[in-house]
Amino acid sequence: MQNTLEIRQNKEDQVVSLREKICYGLGDSACNVVYGLCSTLLTFFYTDYVGVSAALVGIIFLITRLFDGVSDIVMGFITDRTKSKYGKARPWILWMSVPYAVTFVLLFLIPANASVMVQGIYIFVTYNLVNTVVYTALNLPYSTMASLITRDQKSRTSTQAIRIFCGPMGKMVVTVSTIPLVEAFGGTQQSWIIVSIIFAVIALILLLVCFFNIEERVVIEAAKTQKVSVGQNLKALFSNQYWAICLGLWGFMVMMSTVTGTIETYYCKYILGNENLYSPIYAAELIAQSIVVLIVPHFVLRFGKRNLTLSGIILVIAAQLVWMAAPMSVPVAMVSAVLRGIGVAPLWACVFPMIADSAEFGQWKTHIRQDGMIFSAASVGSKLGGGLASAGIGLLMDSVGYDGLAAIQNADALSMIHAICMYAPIIFSVIIIVLCLLYKLDKLYPQIITDLKKRDEQGIL
Repeated sequence: MQNTLEIRQNKEDQVVSLREKICYGLGDSACNVVYGLCSTLLTFFYTDYVGVSAALVGIIFLITRLFDGVSDIVMGFITDRTKSKYGKARPWILWMSVPYAVTFVLLFLIPANASVMVQGIYIFVTYNLVNTVVYTALNLPYSTMASLITRDQKSRTSTQAIRIFCGPMGKMVVTVSTIPLVEAFGGTQQSWIIVSIIFAVIALILLLVCFFNIEERVVIEAAKTQKVSVGQNLKALFSNQYWAICLGLWGFMVMMSTVTGTIETYYCKYILGNENLYSPIYAAELIAQSIVVLIVPHFVLRFGKRNLTLSGIILVIAAQLVWMAAPMSVPVAMVSAVLRGIGVAPLWACVFPMIADSAEFGQWKTHIRQDGMIFSAASVGSKLGGGLASAGIGLLMDSVGYDGLAAIQNADALSMIHAICMYAPIIFSVIIIVLCLLYKLDKLYPQIITDLKKRDEQGIL
């Protein structure tokens, strides 16, 4: 019995191979095909190519995020209770790969000449199908794998770092190449449909590569027979203060990313006078972010995830101040984007290991193991953050008379675009700094793991 336990614990602490890390990361590249477009260019497609009002799009996105948050919680329960030969989280990557590709294309098949009501209903149904149902059933278990691949802190962080490198790469390919590809195919709605099919096929292949090359290693034997009610699960969840902090970090991180990725399209088109500038500016931020993400794990054990994140967010504020000094300069915009990418990299690299660490903390504190629940409930922050950001932009721009089909916008609309682009990242950064100051789990983690291993030897959670 002891030999079996030692073998299992050694496997749980295994250093993940580079091949498996890359294949796991490619899963996030696939996920970011949908996330990348939904959080950046989808609003632009609806307003400037189909003619849907920004306010209607914003309201639909916000309502969808509320449904999406509920579906995350439900999927967390389902994931923790899934039993298959592949584990509890990994099989969902396989099961959802084809529905993911198909529903993604449906987003762009909106009837262009239909009434406002028909278009609104179509956007609501398809956007919910993609995000509330399929994407949740795919991405939530995929994210849960962060705590199931290994318990080794350094290997866990480096695995997630490669994931966060691959994720933005997928997002960058989508956001940077979409508009040039759309224009190459004719600059119409049909062009968007063709491009979406290309991306859907690529995403499907990447998801299959991910599924067949990763493994669940962390198997808590005592948790297999654990019977916990919904009420006990929720009580344990809400008593986990570090989960709550991670929920906030993930939420405001996504909110800042969504606002930046969305508003820069309008800023380049109407303030700088060339919408094609969006691709190189946004690419500069993502490339810088992706490179630094790979470096972050080498400093985690020395400085801690919290301290690295805190330092980076301060740099984000500095980057915005640089841009505000010369808002019409394209070179300054590029420099600011690079600095902002470097600044957000530690948060992107560390937030998922931090959530995984909070799952260990929750087990240590409450004797309840809830990997799926922890990640699903934390992802509510990201879903609400993205929804609130998209809705906020739509409502704010509509309030000042923005017209997506007009070649020239009024002065109030231009002022609003400028204000959101410059000031929103600073506001979000200040909130993230406060959350970082409340996070103290880095110092507690080694003792928590030691205690959990002793409990495991005794057959208890």
